Amino acid sequence: MTPISWLIIFVVLLGIEIATMALTTIWFAAGALVAFIFSLLGAGIELQLAVFVVVSFAVLVLIRPFAKKYVNKGVTMTNVDGLIGKKAQITEKVDNSRGSGAAVLDGQEWTARSLRDDRVFQAGDLVVVKEIRGVKLIVDAAEEGK
Repeated sequence: MTPISWLIIFVVLLGIEIATMALTTIWFAAGALVAFIFSLLGAGIELQLAVFVVVSFAVLVLIRPFAKKYVNKGVTMTNVDGLIGKKAQITEKVDNSRGSGAAVLDGQEWTARSLRDDRVFQAGDLVVVKEIRGVKLIVDAAEEGK
């Protein structure tokens, strides 16, 4: 491949990484950059491709654990993720076998279902949100004293 081909690949992969900031293409951009250097030095296509694959894989294996640990470590949960663990008040009997139930959480009414099919909650019960499936709160009993 010509050096310009590797340079184009590098720029495209780097552009994707900058646009997404998802740490998905940066590894391949590093491989393309090293392959670009090898192509400038006159290496054959087989060696260029081998260098691209080896460098991309090496950078992925060596740097990804560090990047996962330190990049985006201060991410704040937003929207639905921020509701997990909060307490809600049951407003309509939650009974999975009847497909009924509602709860109020942060002033909004949600459809609610019990985490365990054998557990029924009555109107007025305080529950904790364990997960969210679609538009339904999946709830369980709130621990006493918390």
